[in-house]
Amino acid sequence: MHKNEILVNANQIRETILKLKNNDGFNLLLDITVIDYLKYPDVTPSRFAVVYILRDRTFKKFITVKAFVDDNTLEVDTISDLFYSANWAEREAYDQYGIKFKGHQNLKRVLNHHQFVGHPLRKDYPVTKRQLCTETEDLMDEMTPLLKSYGYDESDFEDLMFLNVGPSHPASHGTIRNFLAMEGETIKACVTEIGYLHRGFEKACETHTYSQVIPYTDRLNYCSAILNNIGYSKAVEDMLGIDITPRAKMIRIVIGELSRIIDHLVCNAANMVDLGGLTNFWYLFAPRDKTYDLLSKLTGARLTNSYTRIGGLEFDLYEGFEEDLNEVIKEIEKGISDALSLVEHNRIFHDRTQDVGVIKDDFAISAGITGPNLRAAGVAFDLRKNAPYYGYENFEFDIVIGSHGDVYDRIMVKFEEIRQSIRIIKQAMKELPDGPLNVDHQGIFLPSKKDVYGNIEGLMNQFKLTFEGIKVPKGEYYGYTEGANGELGFHITSDGSGTPYKVKCRPPCFYSLGAYSKIVEGGMLADAVITMASMNFIAGEFDR
Repeated sequence: MHKNEILVNANQIRETILKLKNNDGFNLLLDITVIDYLKYPDVTPSRFAVVYILRDRTFKKFITVKAFVDDNTLEVDTISDLFYSANWAEREAYDQYGIKFKGHQNLKRVLNHHQFVGHPLRKDYPVTKRQLCTETEDLMDEMTPLLKSYGYDESDFEDLMFLNVGPSHPASHGTIRNFLAMEGETIKACVTEIGYLHRGFEKACETHTYSQVIPYTDRLNYCSAILNNIGYSKAVEDMLGIDITPRAKMIRIVIGELSRIIDHLVCNAANMVDLGGLTNFWYLFAPRDKTYDLLSKLTGARLTNSYTRIGGLEFDLYEGFEEDLNEVIKEIEKGISDALSLVEHNRIFHDRTQDVGVIKDDFAISAGITGPNLRAAGVAFDLRKNAPYYGYENFEFDIVIGSHGDVYDRIMVKFEEIRQSIRIIKQAMKELPDGPLNVDHQGIFLPSKKDVYGNIEGLMNQFKLTFEGIKVPKGEYYGYTEGANGELGFHITSDGSGTPYKVKCRPPCFYSLGAYSKIVEGGMLADAVITMASMNFIAGEFDR
């Protein structure tokens, strides 16, 4: 048990979390996960434990609440009435592990399809078992009670139009299905369904070494792949108790901020297309492409870079990197300037984006929304400032916040965050230290090729690290970084071997999308499309 963890009885979960929320200010539920100890080397009170991760209102501290669940009932009380984010979080825990949350109003699968049998993240689930979905789901089991809660009865349904938006539609930004009840152009009720891209990231982690997981993290938020690499590697490094070199930290900051920029560029560019402004798209996409040329030159890959290594980075900066970077930054600044020149004082743009898709600050916190979507609602939460890492506290940059939480604020927050990221990159390049790139630790980092080919110790070290992996001390740990869309967390359980016992990703998009249906109800269909674009949903992240 680590210092941030509280162990409670299963019947005390609700009262413990209520006390943490009301008395201690832990008002942001980040995630809920489950650990199946069936094959864990230590004896545990029961097979399953439920883990709740919360952050306090200063955003500086987090705490985990853990409870072992009765093997016979697999039941715990719901907290979905205390936190809006618990709705989907509990559904995922039920879907993947079979834990039943008493009192949850809609405990059904959220990632796996409705015909799926069993719970895939249990340790005894046969990983090669294929389960096809042969019947469509009309989602009326969710829509009917939702409409009734809004005062409709079934005789009124004839006057409503039921409409699917997605999953195979460019405006659904990935594989998202929204089932809408419409009165004319107005959305009266919305139900969101995901899971069409479900690829089993967390299951795959259980059969690969810690290092082999890095390419899988690229494919979470593929618009800013390196930020996922950094978040995962940092969590493992913290578990190992190692501090990466000053040079590696600074390069991770430079490349991480560059990844944040290209993520924001693609979000705003796509948003402009949904608004009907294709020219803006090209103004923003061209510098993004130039950035990919730079990343390709540095890492060998354009989109999914797999650049970090546990203990450092795969490559040092190449000769001439700074000149190329300065050219890219100029292109980005020009692209932003050109795009803003078309929309900043454009009446149509203002009418379409202002007071549309409003997210209130208190609802955003309850829904577990973080990142630019939360900051646009006026909440100054950025882990680079609130819980800094890699020396972010030494950089001069501003947390960008909005005032109204609408589409306009979300677009403008991202534009300004790009400028702040450029500030950080320029400072980092100015202060870039010399020295080694990677930690000198034979149990963590692969030896150099001359040692592999030149002496038996180097050859054996390479062989053991490749086949057995990095041995991470036994225990559980939650690591976090500021991803492009908010708090990106990894809750890792280690059994002491070179393969993770369990990796749970806390994806910022999952919780933003969980709140989306409430945000668009009462608005127009066309506004729902641009609201979705402005919230920057990446399917690889919430489907995992």
